Amino acid sequence: SPSTVHGWTRDIELTAEQRARNLARARRPARILVEGRRRQARTLRMHYQLEGRRRAREGDPVHAAGCMLYWAEGAKSRNQLRLANSDAELVRFFVRFLRTSLGIQSEHFYVRLNAYTNNGRSIDEIERYWLQALELPRSCLRKHTLNHLPTSSSGRRRTLPYGVCTVGVKASTPLIQHIYGAIQE
Repeated sequence: SPSTVHGWTRDIELTAEQRARNLARARRPARILVEGRRRQARTLRMHYQLEGRRRAREGDPVHAAGCMLYWAEGAKSRNQLRLANSDAELVRFFVRFLRTSLGIQSEHFYVRLNAYTNNGRSIDEIERYWLQALELPRSCLRKHTLNHLPTSSSGRRRTLPYGVCTVGVKASTPLIQHIYGAIQE
């Protein structure tokens, strides 16, 4: 590790010329490398956005509605495509959009639940409800958030019997940029 090497070499005296050479060598490639990565990432984002614009011009109503739904309810992130809602029909439509318009397979989805335990339903029952509604396998489930007494309702009984479902797609930068491009169009 760097700290071990430092321990071994800290007593070695370097000349001013050696220090200057080390600093010049260390800075130059990193700066060039970072700028190159930025340019490459920007070019890729533009490519995905142009594809989204092209798809938007085709006039597919499911694609248009899915992009609008994301813009209204989705997480606004550059690299993560996810949507959270308590309405199973809304989340089901979003999953349908991702499958039919963007070709996402079940194994690429993940599901997180924000469930309320004071409503008389077990976590297993809530999981089954969402997985059945979204037609996704159990392998899509991730860690849940369990709220025993939600502060948002000041301890009153929640009216969300199945909580809030967050559905997302792994490695989704191309997809999110596609949607941003469609929205721009």
